Parts: sequence; structure tokens; C-alpha cells
Amino acid sequence: MKAVLRDTFESTWRPQITEASVRRYVETDIGGRFVERCGADMLVAEVDGRIAGLVYRIDDFIDALHVHSDFQRRGVGRRLLVRAERDIAGRGFRQARLETDTFNAQAQGFYKALGYVEMARYPDEEWQSGLTTVLFEKALNSAG
Repeated sequence: MKAVLRDTFESTWRPQITEASVRRYVETDIGGRFVERCGADMLVAEVDGRIAGLVYRIDDFIDALHVHSDFQRRGVGRRLLVRAERDIAGRGFRQARLETDTFNAQAQGFYKALGYVEMARYPDEEWQSGLTTVLFEKALNSAG
């Protein structure tokens, strides 16, 4: 799981954030600590004996969806997201919510193709790099 987060950090986030934010992420092992804290509650996808991706949710909010670059565009993210939505609906929530940033056009297109609608934009304070977060929501039926 840590390798998946490290890969998506390097390929997606590192090119977009300040060097100070990169240093903070690496020196404090933000991804590793996230896995240590929440890994037992993450759903993972395995392909050929490797962890290909992971999803983590809190109530109706999908807090993390990461697919290793070796497995992108192979349906891993879609399957993880559909499973998370089913779990969310099964717990009685009527919508799923998630965030990405404006620079991440690939993620935005992916979420929109799966029925997510942009609800808001606001400053991304997590990375302290002047980015803008996009909040998406999707209505869920009782079947997920």
C-alpha cells in the first residue's frame, strides 16, 4: 500500500507542489503514516500478486483512491470506486463524495464519466502549494 501511495505521489502530486511541500511529505512520511493509521480499513486491488490500487472511505466520503501507474487504465480504479460506492450505499448514505484538484484533468474526467458532478471548488490547504480542490458528489441508489 505504501508503494502505491509513493508511486502516485511521485507521478501525480510531486510535479504540482512546492519543494517545501515535497520535503514535508517525504521527511514526515505522510503516505506511510496514513497507511499505518488507516491501512486496516482500506480496500485493496491485487493484480498478479501485486497491490495495484487502494480505496479508503469515511462515511460517505472517499478519502483516498490510488492506482499504481503500472495498473492505470486497466479498470482497477473503476472497480475500487464501484465497490466503495456499494459499501457507502449499504450503510444508508444517499450520495458518495470525493475530491481531486483542478490540475488533475485525468481524475476529473474519470469521476465525471462515472456519474460524479462537480459541487464546489476551494483552496487546497493540504499541500500548501496554491492548488484548488474540486468536490464531486454522486447520488447513489439503494443498490449502490
